[in-house]
Amino acid sequence: MSSTVTMLDSLPPAHRRAFLEHGKKVSFPQSWRICDEGRFADRFWVVESGAVSIDMDVPGRGAVSVETLGPGELVGWSWLFPPYRWQVGAHALGSVGAYEFSGAEIRDLCRENPVLGQAIVLAAAQTIAQRLGSARARMLDMYGPRLQEHS
Repeated sequence: MSSTVTMLDSLPPAHRRAFLEHGKKVSFPQSWRICDEGRFADRFWVVESGAVSIDMDVPGRGAVSVETLGPGELVGWSWLFPPYRWQVGAHALGSVGAYEFSGAEIRDLCRENPVLGQAIVLAAAQTIAQRLGSARARMLDMYGPRLQEHS
């Protein structure tokens, strides 16, 4: 699991409470497919307990795990950007408790309450930036030695 600042940690307490009021508690059994790459992204989740594997479809290999998320972390940001299609898939690694949010409802909330909306979007952006940094580091670990061989 990542040791980064989580989605919930990055929201100030008052904004965190207001945000969570729009979520509903859900649970997923072990191995449950939470979302599938390429499908319509109409909702998202914040993990409350357990762990979620983020995966990408790799031709010839199927779904390959690229990251593991834990409590407080955001599962999915594709609900935020048109065309609202999942960029990755996700499944429960064990029993998972989460807050589920409607993407359309949160986008409306962001428009109606710009201060809260900015906090939510900045928290999501921080998550995206951290995950991009982690992906870049993993790529350097995988391909860095090959790059050095060619210099």
